[in-house]
Amino acid sequence: MDNLSTMARQPLLRTPLILIVTLTLWSSGVARSEEISVAPGSLVRWPGERIEKCSIGDRSWEPLAGECWFPIDLLTLEGPLEVARWRRGEREKTILQVASYPYEVQRITLQDDSQVNLSVEDLERVRRENQKIAGLWGLESPRQFRFPLAPPLDPLPTGGRFGSRRFFNDQPRSPHSGADFAADSGTPVLATATGTVALSGDFFFSGKSVFLDHGDGLISMYFHLSGIAVEQGDSVDRGEILGLVGATGRATGPHLHFGVRWHRARIDPQLLLAPTDQIRAVPSL
Repeated sequence: MDNLSTMARQPLLRTPLILIVTLTLWSSGVARSEEISVAPGSLVRWPGERIEKCSIGDRSWEPLAGECWFPIDLLTLEGPLEVARWRRGEREKTILQVASYPYEVQRITLQDDSQVNLSVEDLERVRRENQKIAGLWGLESPRQFRFPLAPPLDPLPTGGRFGSRRFFNDQPRSPHSGADFAADSGTPVLATATGTVALSGDFFFSGKSVFLDHGDGLISMYFHLSGIAVEQGDSVDRGEILGLVGATGRATGPHLHFGVRWHRARIDPQLLLAPTDQIRAVPSL
């Protein structure tokens, strides 16, 4: 339910955002452009033949199923964002233009005010936990996943609220960086893909939590569990039970908070559960 990588008292972004993607492909010295819109927190595919490498900024990775996949972080600031691919040893780039933020406002009332206005001791605990969790985003192990990912609950109920700008007891906090799925306490929570338990434990905001490393910079997260069935360092298979649905940490009732980061980017995890042909593709020019 909470983004642990953001301090508890951090305010919302000063400006709502949406991504406007302006495709500009430099080839043989000629630039051509086509504009498409993509929301922050989503994915863009760039198909092509003989793609060797894909990159955003100083991060690069191998193509997936012959395409470049670009995760767009939920908190991307307004302005241009350059992405690139290499084909036949040559670099091609396109510029993504960030515009407005499309997500709703969510207002949450908590009876325990100590989970909103944290004590000095709790703030220090959150700082330590954030530091430990932040170390996961740079992991670069071999890829172990395939798309679409498996659902973390079976059956998967309707859920969401990814990106919602949240107010706890009328105080602004960080946007919601995962998807929430209401379920009965004790419902098994399943690994969305093969991976390794990178971190597990009981955290201030997310309660009993499991973080899985699936390789290629993909980390999946399972929060507010009532119990954990795996330990740090364990190898798990797609569909394996990780724990049970609960309401630990900062939660108003039993549910699963399911989140993902891919190449450090906070993206809507439900996109990775959908058929790959539903992910927006950059048109060929």
